[in-house]
Amino acid sequence: MAAHHGRGQWQKLTLAAERDGRVTGFKVELIADLGSHVALVGGGVPVLGAFMFNSIYKFPAYQFSVQTVLTNKTWTDAYRGAGRPEATYAIERIMDELAAELGVDPLEIRSKNWITHEEFPFTTVAGLEYDSGNYEAATERAKEMFGYDELRAEQKRRRDAGDTVQLGIGVSTFTEMCGLAPSRVLGSLDYGAGGWEHASVRMLPTGKVEVVTGASAHGQGHETAFSQIVADRLGVAFEDVEVLHGDTQVAHKGLDTYGSRSLVVGGEALVKAADKVIEKAKVIAAHLLEASADDVEFGGGRFSVRGTDQGLAMGEIALATFAAHNLPDGVEASLDSDATYDPVNFNYPHGTHLCAMEVDTETGAVKMRKYAACDDIGNIINPLIVSGQVHGGLVQGIAQALWEEAVYDDSGTLVSGSFVDYLLPTAADTISFDLDHTTSPATTNTLGTKGVGEAGTIASTPAVVNAVVDAVRHLGINDIRMPCTPERVWKAINDARGGAMAETEGAAAPHFDASTGMEGTVDRTAGADDASGDSASGDNADGGNQ
Repeated sequence: MAAHHGRGQWQKLTLAAERDGRVTGFKVELIADLGSHVALVGGGVPVLGAFMFNSIYKFPAYQFSVQTVLTNKTWTDAYRGAGRPEATYAIERIMDELAAELGVDPLEIRSKNWITHEEFPFTTVAGLEYDSGNYEAATERAKEMFGYDELRAEQKRRRDAGDTVQLGIGVSTFTEMCGLAPSRVLGSLDYGAGGWEHASVRMLPTGKVEVVTGASAHGQGHETAFSQIVADRLGVAFEDVEVLHGDTQVAHKGLDTYGSRSLVVGGEALVKAADKVIEKAKVIAAHLLEASADDVEFGGGRFSVRGTDQGLAMGEIALATFAAHNLPDGVEASLDSDATYDPVNFNYPHGTHLCAMEVDTETGAVKMRKYAACDDIGNIINPLIVSGQVHGGLVQGIAQALWEEAVYDDSGTLVSGSFVDYLLPTAADTISFDLDHTTSPATTNTLGTKGVGEAGTIASTPAVVNAVVDAVRHLGINDIRMPCTPERVWKAINDARGGAMAETEGAAAPHFDASTGMEGTVDRTAGADDASGDSASGDNADGGNQ
């Protein structure tokens, strides 16, 4: 109760499509639970999601509305993904339901509606311009890693044989807006701050470099990635770069770390500051080399006169600048440079995540069989850091689907208020994931990078729930409310088989979930699929849902 909760939304969705599977319209109505009071960006979370319900798709019509409410529960605020996971869960669940309605493969429905790689840059129905992407390539690679066709064949064999343990395959094709982002856009949304980031690069007389950044790390490995960027740009040794952050006495400017912005915004600020260092050093190098600055080239950490073997290393220029014995007239004795970068657009990583889940139809037990993810995050600075980010994000999103839940009793008491009652997964509860990447460089920053910190969390939750539902859909079930605990799975199966239950939590046909804890109905009409759902959804802690 001391920290904020996340994901507290009640969602009503209406999707219309032609019989050939082409979506013609999508309507989203939200009630967002803010909890006991309005938190830092609590009211902004559903607004961020508003731009993402259309996801990777070319919907011709889209309508969004939200009503925020205060309740007597723990307050909600941004939690890894902040609005984007809620939107992705909704659209990916309802696209699966459209595929089931039409009797086609879920990937076929998606490919019929998504933006093709030839159409980038593409302005979406929500008004965002996606700069680059290739959903076809990411999906094909994910299918190959996953063994999609083979697992579908195994699923059919199990169903035909009437096995007690059934196999389900879940799909999640996603994109997100991240790298928060243009200050003017944030201002138009009444956001309380800008989206810029600040950096300083200090050249020491020893040739070593101090980097000051406002994007403060809390375990993501920023120090390593930022050192790589500066070392490559200045041509100095990686171990000679020190990154300073996190203390306002040291880094007094900056807007910090959130929204997958550290690299794509903070990293760009570093590039700009480093480039200013190079331009300052170039003037001094030209003077020392008795050449015109126009004839001096920089590469590999060395300034050289074009067409000659004359040159000086960056470290030599740093020492000469410190000594100040022979500087050009009017040039200050410092190479230190600051830069502030305000992005011109969000950036849009994407990917295809596939999950195989085994469901015991006699006990309701669920077990993850395989998980494959192919993400496109543009150019990658450090592959190991990227894998760590994706692994952590995956577990967080999977935990929302299977374990984590904030439970309140009828009097409003949080009864899952400790880790005795709140199921937080460990590595022992998960499997090894198969990860790969395709690359569509971002066109809105010089590094060509896109955010990765939230990708796994955004994509994984619908992949897992879609897989659990897919495992038992043939029994007449098209929803099981998150988290998909054995009890809820068993109750859904029992209810579908006509079992009498005093109270059910898992939804059985004709109920349908296209959001966080939503129950409702699917309205089948000739010529279109109009799916809408409604129920009260509670708050949740750290990715769970009531």
